[in-house]
Amino acid sequence: MKYKQRQKALILLADGTIFYGKSIGKEGTAFGEVCFNTGTTGYQEIFTDPSYFGQLMVTTNAHIGNYGTKDSEVESDSVKIAGLICKNFSFEYSRPGADRSLEEFFEMNDTLAISDVDTRALVSYIRDNGAMNAVITTDVDNIESLKKQLAEQPSMNGLELASKVSTKEPYFYGNENATYRISALDIGIKKNILRNLAQRDAYIKVFPYNAKFEDLEAFNPDGYFLSNGPGDPEPLVEAQEVAKQIIAKNKPLFGICLGHQVIALANGISTYKMHNGHRGINHPVKNLLTGKGEITSQNHGFAINREETEAHPDIEITHVHLNDNTVAGIRMKDRNVFSVQYHPEASPGPNDSTYLFDEFIERLKK
Repeated sequence: MKYKQRQKALILLADGTIFYGKSIGKEGTAFGEVCFNTGTTGYQEIFTDPSYFGQLMVTTNAHIGNYGTKDSEVESDSVKIAGLICKNFSFEYSRPGADRSLEEFFEMNDTLAISDVDTRALVSYIRDNGAMNAVITTDVDNIESLKKQLAEQPSMNGLELASKVSTKEPYFYGNENATYRISALDIGIKKNILRNLAQRDAYIKVFPYNAKFEDLEAFNPDGYFLSNGPGDPEPLVEAQEVAKQIIAKNKPLFGICLGHQVIALANGISTYKMHNGHRGINHPVKNLLTGKGEITSQNHGFAINREETEAHPDIEITHVHLNDNTVAGIRMKDRNVFSVQYHPEASPGPNDSTYLFDEFIERLKK
């Protein structure tokens, strides 16, 4: 076990609560909304998921870094979390197939991380008091200055972040001779979504968050996809307009996570910020169409209004989250449109939800 002298560090919450820990190595300060993920594996995928942009991630699993990192197991081109808060950080790793340690991975991505935090107490506090802005820092002697800086940080409520993680230029993914063509709007897309579509004989053109419907249509696609992503969906008026035009044309449309919320907003259904969100790989969902249960991977701090969804004449709820009865999936009754709030590409062991990609392909065939 590598031993190193490690600096004191702390996490300061917006309400003034402080938890103490130690730095992993990098000194500095990082701001973001504090949230927690209950997954026992998949930390590298979590850290590189664009949906987590601007989040200070608390991992509930006691050990982080023990199997290192692998270059092929990333969901984007860089670490997207604002910083990591964990209990035990493993500087050594035991996985033969790993390319490097998590410490080296964070150094490459200039990511601040602190460990030796009482994460059980911190997670309990977030559960009771809700997700809020916070700061992690090695500058432990300047609490008052940090409080002032923290007070100036924007709230996640109303914050548009898709533009921070979206591609700047369109690009292609998959085999250009594939049977199906899909136009995907990147509002924070994960690589594994593209892999799942390409594996099903699809060629995808990925467009920036502010692309117009005419841009997506010019690819002459068989269907359209709205991706996951970070931040509040309400400010994404351009994406909502794209969704409205796809719906009006009655083209096949599939949305995941933020894309699901955009489709709801395009239908006049409002969204709201959740108390502490759903983040983990063990969330139970019921498919109301089949009666089957699914264990799902989830990552969202916003949800769509259930009462408005139930009252909408053109929308049917297809999936519900069994922990709190929030809407986990919808489809339009008279249009070729469906979406889910969770991540079918991020399989938490069993491939419970990958059938959704098959359903999308079936819709493209028709």
